[in-house]
Amino acid sequence: MAKGNQSRRGAVAKKNQPPKMGSGGKHRRALEGRGPTPKAEDRTWHPAYKQKVAKERQAEREAARAKSMTASAVKVRPGYELVTGRNPVVEVVKAGNKVSRIYLASDPSQGKMREVFELLAETGAPFIEVTKRDLDRVSDGAAHQGIAVEVAEYEYSDLEDLIIDSLQQYKPGLLVALDHITDPHNVGAILRSGAAFGADGLILPERRSAGVGVTAWKVSAGAAARVPAARVTNLVQALRKCKEAGFFIVGLDGNADTTVRNMDLGDSPIVLVTGAEGSGLSRLVRDTCDLIVSIPMTSNVESLNASVATAIALYEIAGE
Repeated sequence: MAKGNQSRRGAVAKKNQPPKMGSGGKHRRALEGRGPTPKAEDRTWHPAYKQKVAKERQAEREAARAKSMTASAVKVRPGYELVTGRNPVVEVVKAGNKVSRIYLASDPSQGKMREVFELLAETGAPFIEVTKRDLDRVSDGAAHQGIAVEVAEYEYSDLEDLIIDSLQQYKPGLLVALDHITDPHNVGAILRSGAAFGADGLILPERRSAGVGVTAWKVSAGAAARVPAARVTNLVQALRKCKEAGFFIVGLDGNADTTVRNMDLGDSPIVLVTGAEGSGLSRLVRDTCDLIVSIPMTSNVESLNASVATAIALYEIAGE
């Protein structure tokens, strides 16, 4: 206590305390700090935070929209495929293929759909009502016309059976073989041309070749149900078997001197072989052919699409 105040009434003498060093002793907690400064987008009161929240909500909406665009009520089981469109559906049913499910997105009482609906009702398969958007998602943009059926994957014929059935026709046998045709649209178009011009079957190699899948079914407009196809491990060996059975092997090539219109094979059964556009027939396949023919064209066009060339050749053969 300060000197001179010790005698003051009620005064209490204080013990001496050690002095505090600087302001740290008094404001030590305040000087400890609050850690690193949060980013602007993490401060709830900052405009950057509101922008971040808005972007996150937008991303969530876009993800939900993308999910709704990819999800579909049409579920195709393993080992099955989807055939879409009125004509392909009618053809697949008339060909005796077993239908396991029917997806309908159109009014069955309207126009031609009524006839299709009645035909499908006879199969005994369950009807599943879906939206047109559901069918859009599973048909790759193809015109499905509001109808699709689930059937077992295409069942290929045996080559020997194909040869025998072709030779037993009332007309000279006619088969089509494809060499390295990898576009299923071409396969479907060739099936359609084959059905139009009397081909008895199609021969496809297993490797480096498109098969008779959903796309080919659709492009063929149902012709895949009428023209059987055989898939072989070796196209050259398959062509040799056809030769042994009496078939004349004719290959298409744009540089051949003989045209398809001028060839004269009489009543011989024919296997018409088409190669890929650009590369044409492979060497071994070409060597196996009995005759190489071309389609006459103007000099302005180097080559034709494989399916177009096949259709022209089939037309000429059918007209002989």
